[in-house]
Amino acid sequence: MIERTVTPPLSTALPGRDLPDGLLAVRAAEGDDDSFAVLVQRHDGLLLALARCMLGNPQDAEDAVQDAFVSAWRRLPEYRHGAEFRTWMYRITVNRCLTMRRRRPPLLPLDAVTEPATTDARSQPARVAEQAAATAALSRALGDLNAEQRLCWTLREVHGLSYKDIAQVTQTGEQTVRGRLFRARRSLQEAMSPWQ
Repeated sequence: MIERTVTPPLSTALPGRDLPDGLLAVRAAEGDDDSFAVLVQRHDGLLLALARCMLGNPQDAEDAVQDAFVSAWRRLPEYRHGAEFRTWMYRITVNRCLTMRRRRPPLLPLDAVTEPATTDARSQPARVAEQAAATAALSRALGDLNAEQRLCWTLREVHGLSYKDIAQVTQTGEQTVRGRLFRARRSLQEAMSPWQ
């Protein structure tokens, strides 16, 4: 396993903090380490959230994002500056996560893992049980979606990407993205109807 280094907070003296991603990517491709450090700091959190959602394991997610940034650093000369850097990084991260998922054994379902008991004396047991059941139902419903629908739904609903950006990340057309989102939302709505 690769040891993950924590990037220290960037000082105000670091050049390029306020520059757009495209310009930072050009500078980084020319060998400017500070520009790449700014890009990593800007996008690390969102990419980690995406990887956690796809892999379900925080350590695997960190490894996937670290590998994605290493790959991006090596491939910066290939970066097409017509596309957003963020979208390009999402694509690299998604590919890395899919590779990791193919190589590992299946995860335990969420309902197989017991949640720690709440220590809040004010909590209402019935409400806590209902929330746990609804969360388990949503987890099962998301798990029942096919991988393409789940990825499109996560990129749209959790990460707020546009249809165009999702199409670039998934390497499909916008109409395909819209169809996958429609089917995912319909399936989730049907599965969660008892909880509405």
